Amino acid sequence: MPFTGLSDFIALLEKKDELHRIKPFVDPVLEITEITDRITKSGGKALLFENTGTDFPLLINAFGSDKRMALALGRDDLTETGNEIESLFDTLTATRGKMFEKLTAIPRLLRISGLLPSRINRKGSCQQVIHKDPDMSILPVLKCWPHDGGRFITLPVVHTVHPLTGRTNAGMYRMQILNKNTTAMHWQRHKTGAAHFEEWKKTGKRMPVSVTLGGDPVYTYAATAPLPENIDEYILAGFLRKKKVKLVKCVTNDLFVPYDADIVIEGYVDPAEELVMEGPFGDHTGFYSLADRYPAFHITCMTHRVDAIYPATIVGIPPQEDAWLTRATEKIFLTPLRIALQPEILDFHMPDAGVAHNLVIVKINKTYPGQGKKVISSLFGAGQMMFTKYLAVVSGDTDIRKYRDLLLYIFNNTNFRSDFLFASGPLDVLDHSSDNFSIGGKLGIDATVKMPEELSGKITDHEFNEEAVLNYLKDLPGIVINANLLRELPVVVTGVKQAGDVMAVEKAREIFKKAGMANNLRFILAVDDGVDVHDLFTVAWQILGNTDPRRDISFISDNTVFIDGTIKAFRKGGFPRRWPNVVCSAEDIIKKIDQEWASLEIGPFIPSPSRKSLNLLHKGSDEVAAADG
Repeated sequence: MPFTGLSDFIALLEKKDELHRIKPFVDPVLEITEITDRITKSGGKALLFENTGTDFPLLINAFGSDKRMALALGRDDLTETGNEIESLFDTLTATRGKMFEKLTAIPRLLRISGLLPSRINRKGSCQQVIHKDPDMSILPVLKCWPHDGGRFITLPVVHTVHPLTGRTNAGMYRMQILNKNTTAMHWQRHKTGAAHFEEWKKTGKRMPVSVTLGGDPVYTYAATAPLPENIDEYILAGFLRKKKVKLVKCVTNDLFVPYDADIVIEGYVDPAEELVMEGPFGDHTGFYSLADRYPAFHITCMTHRVDAIYPATIVGIPPQEDAWLTRATEKIFLTPLRIALQPEILDFHMPDAGVAHNLVIVKINKTYPGQGKKVISSLFGAGQMMFTKYLAVVSGDTDIRKYRDLLLYIFNNTNFRSDFLFASGPLDVLDHSSDNFSIGGKLGIDATVKMPEELSGKITDHEFNEEAVLNYLKDLPGIVINANLLRELPVVVTGVKQAGDVMAVEKAREIFKKAGMANNLRFILAVDDGVDVHDLFTVAWQILGNTDPRRDISFISDNTVFIDGTIKAFRKGGFPRRWPNVVCSAEDIIKKIDQEWASLEIGPFIPSPSRKSLNLLHKGSDEVAAADG
């Protein structure tokens, strides 16, 4: 069902028992984040903060479960959408056939054309209240984490237009409040908004920009979806909702926005102005993205519904609410990925610990030798997949969402020397681990079942001897291991204490080489000593986030690798870029929410997830807290 604003969606969430209303005042500065972090990581409900110190209630964690994600898109099961897209492509293909097939396809195509966005010549409900002297302080904008550079709008849909082609884009780029009518606009260099900005520079004119908040929740998802450039996000929204999106003209510029948005912020970016400093910001990687220069957005008008709700989200150490947006993308975009790029693809998965772009698992129907490597080469250059740092391709019957079985499958079907494909290419600008900004190493793993032609470098059969490994390790100095993991997989996780010893990682690597581990282990994973080696999710997140595959993976033998997932700020010679710290709540905020939890009436006490992350903070690295205030 379509929603005419967030109030409609909130009513459905409440009906489905998927919403907590929080009536006491909660400060948008740090406190809402601390509460939400506890609820999100414990699988809790959406939260409506009714008293934010402003006239606007705040909705958060609205997408934070499979059920709520499906409700937001009006589906019982999001796999339905992938099936519909596949059926659509089948229909279009059928029009090439006999005349009867073409005729039967016409009603279907007409219904599709009726889902295209349309412009209406009247005010929208988003324009019931108009502020021509806008003041952003009327909104409950969050300061999420202690070392954020300020308050950030975290769930905006930013509308831009190409100055020559007139093609529009609706993207999601965080916005830091600079003063009452100015924000920074964090569109990264790879994003369509940034491309439009570069084109507006050539015109010598101001670039119109309008931002919407709320409305039908399908708009939020469409703005995050990995659509090809120049494909209108509101076509996807109409297709998902089965109802075309109605757009209205803004009050102070010529852009069009959804008529049923909750809040609209209109203005412009002047390409002739100097860029402004934006950040730091506790980002979805689980680390702070450091301050950098971005354009200033000047606000000329703000409009909203009478009953407007302010939507927000938080990001930080995963999993957060954005994990469910990623899972929706897996289900919705499998068919387009297969049809447009690789017909052999059966499934793909982006594990939470990989924060969407650090790890992608792809399952294919393999029919010829070299096909796994072909898929790797293709996907590393395909759309937003170009940001992928680790890409593993499998075939056969393995379940790519059962990680223990998947690892065993990879070990059994991979010769590391011949099936590891190291490369270099673009990375997400938020990646902190590469020596150079937004470019670095990548690893493709061809873990498909090998055909006879591919077995010249035969996969070595390993006779894993758990007892022998444990005997080796018990006598090694300063080695902390996860013995429970070792009983299931030929993998060791070791904590390395770098403080005071710039050669600590190198020494650990040499210890494992000399200990003769090559015949018994496949992965030796090194993390910092503050990481709990028994917390495998955190280990995976740290390894994926802190590594450049070309730099940090070394061979102990042909089929045993040492992976250095420690922070690199302590290494000999230092690191060429600033190394950010992990994202955690402050101790005083944690204690305050502990004390006030009962008064919130949102269920049994939940301890702060930041408690276990405090050990990951490093005072000796180039810490955001020290560098930025």
